[in-house]
This record gives sequence, C-alpha cells and structure tokens, in this order.
Amino acid sequence: MLRTRFTEEFGVEHPIVQGGMQWVGRAGLVAAVANAGALGFITALTQPTPKDLAEEIRRCRELTDKPFGVNLTILPSINPPPYAEYRDVIVESGVTIVETAGFNPKDHLPAFQDNGIKVLHKCTSVRHAVKAQDLGVDGISIDGFECAGHPGEDDVPGLILIPAAADQVEIPMIASGGFADARGLVAALALGADGVNMGTRFLATAEAPVHQNVKDALVQATERDTDLLFRTLGNTARVARNEVSRKVVEILDAGGRFEDVRDLVSGQRGKGVYESGDTDEGVWSAGMSQGLVHDVPTVAELVSRIVAEAETLVRDRLVGTLA
Repeated sequence: MLRTRFTEEFGVEHPIVQGGMQWVGRAGLVAAVANAGALGFITALTQPTPKDLAEEIRRCRELTDKPFGVNLTILPSINPPPYAEYRDVIVESGVTIVETAGFNPKDHLPAFQDNGIKVLHKCTSVRHAVKAQDLGVDGISIDGFECAGHPGEDDVPGLILIPAAADQVEIPMIASGGFADARGLVAALALGADGVNMGTRFLATAEAPVHQNVKDALVQATERDTDLLFRTLGNTARVARNEVSRKVVEILDAGGRFEDVRDLVSGQRGKGVYESGDTDEGVWSAGMSQGLVHDVPTVAELVSRIVAEAETLVRDRLVGTLA
C-alpha cells in the first residue's frame, strides 16, 4: 500500500487521480475510478446546465460509496457559463472534493471552504502553485509540458517542474502530465509529488465514455503524435495529431487569427470525435503519455496494476540498489 500526504489528506486509498476531462468526466468513469480506490472527478462543464450536474452527481452516488470530486474549470469566455450556479450545485450536493483549474479560483474558495470542501487546484507553473497555496487551497496539481489540454506557456517538463514546485509547495501535490504507468508514479514520488494525475491513460479504459476508435487510436499512437495549437495566440493546447490539428497549425503559423480556425476547433466537433469515432472530425485532447498506452483495460485492472507494479519497483529496484 502506498501512503502519501495526498491519500491521507483527501481520504483515498491510492495516490492516483483521474482529473477533469471535458466530455469524458462522467459518472460511469468517475465511479469506476472511485471503486478502484483512486480519485475521480466529474467535469462540471460537460453537463449543459447546473441542474444536469446535480443529476450526474446523483448518478455517481448510485454507482459508488467512495469519495469522488467535481472539476470546475474557469476559463475566459465572451459568454461565460454560470460558474456560481455550478459551484452552488457542488456545495448543495454534498461533494467533498473539488478540482479547480484555469483562472484564479479565489472567488469560489469561500463557498467551498465554508462547507468543508477540499480544493485541489491545477497549475502549470511554480509561481501559480505558490499563489494558490497562499490563497488556502488544500492541494496542488502541477501540470507539466507533456500534458494534454493546456500546458501553459513556460514549456517546463515534469522532470524539472515537479521538484521545483516541491521545493516551495508545502501542501499535498499531485504531478500531472506524462503519467500512464507505475514507473511514472514512482518517479513522481521520488521527485517530491504525493501522487499522479492521469487523463490520457484513463481515456483508454473500458469505462471511458468515448468511441472505441478513440481508444484504439491512443494505443496505436506514439509520444510524437500530438500537436500544439494556439502557440502564436498565447493559449497553447496539446491535442492528438490528426487532419484538423495539422490544418490549424498551418493556418496559425502562417499568421492566421483565432477567427480563421474557430470552426475547426469547435468544442462540439471535439465532442463529435468521442461520439462518432471519427478521429479526424475535430480536435481532441491527448498527452504525450499516449506513447505509453498499450492496451484498454478496465479502470480496476489499470489502477491495481499500477499500484502493484509501483510497490514492486520500490521494493526490488530502488530498495534493492542500496548496498
């Protein structure tokens, strides 16, 4: 059994997290993660309304009696979703753990803290992690350059970012970006983290609510098969390489503006990939860790395998090297 500050503080069995994933963080997957002893997050904004989020939380409770959380990602938008209403649903539903991401969560922290909800905030830099810690969050998820989605603009990989953050973060810290197996978990612990967050690896599981073609594509891909979008716009995003992502990169590298690619990067087109299985229908998130994904197990098989292999690595490879 691997015990860390994270497992103790957040009340989970294993130091493994399935973070929020748009269109993917639904009750079935999250409950499977919870039942396996890890921590899963329902993605609030996957649900079209706060009322739908309340129903998804209820569904998850029917599937597990173990801890799970809700991800609330706060992003700039011309027509922002009703963040306060989603937050209130989280509080009223009795959820005990929240993952915040995107913008500064300070406006939402009082409501969470007043109701005893633990907050895990996702950051892409040490400076933002320290700021979140000073705001009073309960844990940090530090996201390296290898990750799917938004890795920030500093381009610092986990091998540097995790220990740099560990030098300044005093609360439990989860390492995110590039993790898919036991080797990554043990490495993260050695670098100063208290566990790992995995998105791409959980996407390639039996319970992930996406088309089998997407899962097969992750198995077939290598660590080189991702593209970085929006670099010239200062809003970098890592996605699976496909016909659409290549076209977006070409347009933006030639001086194009967001308006020129808006339709190509539509969230609805990305959702369509997961539903139809046409992996060239739109852009969809995938991290470099896809190069470490070689099968599509159940969540229970994946978590138990990672934990068992991590224990073996610590006992036989690390302790065994001591003279």
